[in-house]
Amino acid sequence: MHAIVIPKPGGPEVLTWQEVPEPRPEPGEVIVEVAASAVNRADLLQRQGFYKPPPGASPYPGLECSGVITSVGADVEGFKPGDEVCALLSGGGYAERVAVPWQQLMPVPDGVSLIEAASLPEVACTVWSNVFMTARLRRAETLLVHGGASGIGTLAIQLAKAYGSRVVVTAGSADKLARCRELGADEAINYREEDFADRVSADVILDIIGGKYLAKNVQALNTGGRIVVIGLQGGTKGELNLGMLLAKRASIQGTTLRARPVDEKGVIVRGVVENVWPLVSAGAIRPVVDSTIPLAEAARAHEVLESGRHFGKILLVR
Repeated sequence: MHAIVIPKPGGPEVLTWQEVPEPRPEPGEVIVEVAASAVNRADLLQRQGFYKPPPGASPYPGLECSGVITSVGADVEGFKPGDEVCALLSGGGYAERVAVPWQQLMPVPDGVSLIEAASLPEVACTVWSNVFMTARLRRAETLLVHGGASGIGTLAIQLAKAYGSRVVVTAGSADKLARCRELGADEAINYREEDFADRVSADVILDIIGGKYLAKNVQALNTGGRIVVIGLQGGTKGELNLGMLLAKRASIQGTTLRARPVDEKGVIVRGVVENVWPLVSAGAIRPVVDSTIPLAEAARAHEVLESGRHFGKILLVR
């Protein structure tokens, strides 16, 4: 089979489409014939040499995919060859076939094509686990999402609105702000022109920026507010006013998804299937796909993501 290989750290040009060994299903795993994968910022970090796969994971990039099960190992529950699925991965999505623990598999939601389904696992699991399981967003509370035009942002807007919350987003252009409003955002702030901390009072903040926004995020919190940091695009260090944090009885939590044990991922995946997929099937949430690019041309997809021109997910298709 073929996969995208990273022979050395570097720019998009280092990504190489080449022949690699076939994956074999270990007990508890299935093999998925990949129809599509999606590009995530973690893939860019892995390409640059900053984000190694967890022990035992595929060395190839790709944290999600959709496709058809071709073979099943021992001790797999609820799935069989021929099933159309999408999957949360620890790596390996940029390949023709990938081995996946059965706990990280999800059926393709009704009303979504097999290709579109590749846009959902990483963002749905990230938003559900962080906004709802960790930060416990409640109806009528306000969610602030940094990066509203990203794959995570577009899913967070729709899911929070479906649960009856008010949603505020930040983004960097008038076009992206308008499209976030079309998805349901109640307020959209251009971070290049305005200070969100002067305008927003949020109960939950989903933050992909990290250090650069730490002080402003605390300033923007309501009493009892919760910040969940899931990315560090703005650096790893920031100044924290502990007095303000205490006065607001607020909390900050950092999380990752990729390195979690299979059982923990399985809990998140089941929560997504039970709570998010019905909303997708009903049309309350839709995949937001910016573009589709051939898998062998993954370098071009990385260039698009790094440019910041995209809105929603960039898919890699076979």
